[in-house]
Amino acid sequence: MFPALLLLSLIDFARDIEPILSRNCLGCHGAAIQSSGLRLDRAAEALKGGYSGPVLVPGKASASRLIEMVAAGKMPPGPKKLSPDEVARLRAWVDEGPKWGTTTANEQTNKSRHWAFQPVTKPAPPEVKLTRWPRTPIDRFVLARLEREGIAPSPEASLRTVFRRLSLDLTGLPPKPAETDAFLADTRPDAYNRAVERLLDSPQYAEKWARHWLDLARYADSDGYESDMERPWAWRYRNWVIDALRRDLPFDQFTIEQLAGDLLPGAAPDQRAATGFYRNSLTNREGGVDTEQFRVEQVLDRTNTLGMVWMGLSVGCAQCHDHKYDPTTQRDYYQLSAFFNTLVDHDVEAPVQGDAPRDPLHEQRRLQLFNQFCGPELMKEWRAILLKAADEPGFNEKFQFAWKYVGNIGNGLQPALRLEEHERPYEQQQQLLDYFVNRAGDVFDKERLGRLGWDQFKKQWAELKKQAPKRTLAQTVRENWFAPKTHILLRGDFRSPGIEVARNTPGFLPPLEEAPTRLGLARWLVSKQNPLTARVLVNRVWQEYFGRGLVRTSEDFGVMGEKPSHPELLDWLAADVQENGWSLKHLHRLIVQSAVYRQSSAAREELRDRDPDNVFLARQSRLRLSAEQVRDSALAASGLLNPVIGGPSVRPPQPKGVAELGYAGNVKWPESKGADRYRRGLYIHFQRTTPYPQLMNFDAPDSILSCSRRQRSNTPLQALNLLNDPVFLEAAQALSRRLNGSGFRERVEQGYQWTVGRPPGDKEIDTLARHYERAVDSLRANSKETEFLAGRSDPEAAAWVVMSRVFLNLDEFLHRE
Repeated sequence: MFPALLLLSLIDFARDIEPILSRNCLGCHGAAIQSSGLRLDRAAEALKGGYSGPVLVPGKASASRLIEMVAAGKMPPGPKKLSPDEVARLRAWVDEGPKWGTTTANEQTNKSRHWAFQPVTKPAPPEVKLTRWPRTPIDRFVLARLEREGIAPSPEASLRTVFRRLSLDLTGLPPKPAETDAFLADTRPDAYNRAVERLLDSPQYAEKWARHWLDLARYADSDGYESDMERPWAWRYRNWVIDALRRDLPFDQFTIEQLAGDLLPGAAPDQRAATGFYRNSLTNREGGVDTEQFRVEQVLDRTNTLGMVWMGLSVGCAQCHDHKYDPTTQRDYYQLSAFFNTLVDHDVEAPVQGDAPRDPLHEQRRLQLFNQFCGPELMKEWRAILLKAADEPGFNEKFQFAWKYVGNIGNGLQPALRLEEHERPYEQQQQLLDYFVNRAGDVFDKERLGRLGWDQFKKQWAELKKQAPKRTLAQTVRENWFAPKTHILLRGDFRSPGIEVARNTPGFLPPLEEAPTRLGLARWLVSKQNPLTARVLVNRVWQEYFGRGLVRTSEDFGVMGEKPSHPELLDWLAADVQENGWSLKHLHRLIVQSAVYRQSSAAREELRDRDPDNVFLARQSRLRLSAEQVRDSALAASGLLNPVIGGPSVRPPQPKGVAELGYAGNVKWPESKGADRYRRGLYIHFQRTTPYPQLMNFDAPDSILSCSRRQRSNTPLQALNLLNDPVFLEAAQALSRRLNGSGFRERVEQGYQWTVGRPPGDKEIDTLARHYERAVDSLRANSKETEFLAGRSDPEAAAWVVMSRVFLNLDEFLHRE
């Protein structure tokens, strides 16, 4: 075996040795000698050659680079060296033929006993005593646990409560009073299941569940970082997500199209648009930044996101060293990152309904105008200068800055510049023309451009562009024609590349069985051999219905994550969703039809200390609505909600001064007009550096990193937001106009039906009557406030606005029971 004492003596110098490692591919890190990915405690890696010769040659120490380094005193560096006796023992170990044991470390990780890495099997639902309670197999798993704990399940919630819960969970919106009345009047045995199907078929279902996926995808409408430039076509990816969920695209295909839609044979524009998933990474377009640094940052972000979203693992912990808890090695991490290291941005046409077809005459006019101003000749010269600047560091500081700026601003335009014009994709050639016309001044002096009338040319070019037919673009990716190699980065630093690695999946999981492409990776993720993806998926869906997943740490199924509360149920659901074609609607249907879902959410005193977090599922969970649902519910109850599906993001009113917090006045917030002010929260423009305040007050994620589970807080800002935000005031005013009953009681009943879906009790009506009388008296003495609330001098109308604000601020309205 490897001489343990000598190994430890080398490990003492792990930090100091890495500069030598980068040249010699030897070193120490953590519990084994390692550098640039080489580990001497693993036969397969120790026997590989380094840059300067074989690391170890079994039976021949004189040819082994390791012996040369320690004998010469170059390893480890510093004052303390191996003694002659230690060097001799190391030499003898190599000459005798090193033995690493019967299994390598990689082979051992494949045998990890951690529950999440074991194959998914479908256990039989257990036998239970209370046989009349279960409605689906899910219930038998939950009830079996309750019976072991000696706990009875809670009674079923009232039909009103269950229907409001169902509507909020499946569509994100409260039911209309007419919908509730129709449900209560339906006495057919399958009335509940019919309601489930109707809600699953509604377009609002896709909007509601798209929001959860966009949290994972870290969707935003801007780049992030200081300049935080807007992404005008980001919404095209959001459209794809909504449409995919609406038509119940199987989750395996949902995965494949997002990770490798551009690689599918004959990829359609929609499938290319799906790869906008990658483009949600932050992008730094500031002048003077190192474009390679931020390209690598994007590659690692995409690696980390894939690990968390599909595998539920914190693979990012292996960026600088082997994962401290999970079996993910640094080599595993960079092999996984190699799938994304060859990507470049590529905006393509992805038309939506209403787009005009391409106009050949318009393109001809562009070309004629370009040729008129000597554009082709000048562009060839511009391209040659930029490529020279790229290939010859120190050639010219001004030109090198211009080359970097192409990388900062253009979407994949640096690789496109290396291609001849006829080799470039259509969209990138058009983008390159626009970029050149507007940025020629970065290379050529003003005098030369002035002689060509370039300023006049730019104006004509801009006018011609305005006349172009409307064509929607999608932010997508493609493979780089000049793909960089992937190296392990020492300590995660892009400036310190170690050994080169090839694309591969983590060694502790089942192997990749097809070509190592992104398409192969996507198929591997959703293969039946992969133990993680299905478990992670069903756990996150469960989390949305019960407030916590069967595995509470839905972002971490690794060793440091929590164990599942109902492991057999988790595996049963994971196997079942695969057996049913990865249908998400099937999974939703299965959960909401269960008895465990339909339980009352009332707290139970006997379980307050024993099960405060409702791990046993002896009741439903009472959940505060999400940030978007709070706003959407207020708009829906008031009748203001605009139901249009999809399209560009909108900018509803927000407090003054928020947009101004952006860097150097970069952020603009032109308020949307008309019905666009009342679109669902899903469509609110998300500016990363100055996000919409109402969303952030109610715990929306920042869209910088992937978010697997939102937090739910309770702060004074939330109450102030609900009372004073212009959107909520407008909702109260609109709701007050909706209350058209003939008397006080009838109007209060209407307010309750629109907001909480039930009639008020006598005590509630009495309390509200006193509040109404006080409001009328106060408003009669304050004409300015009356005018502000009602838009006219009518204290009673203004008082009903006050009453509507009460309805929209009821605790019951803001929670899903």
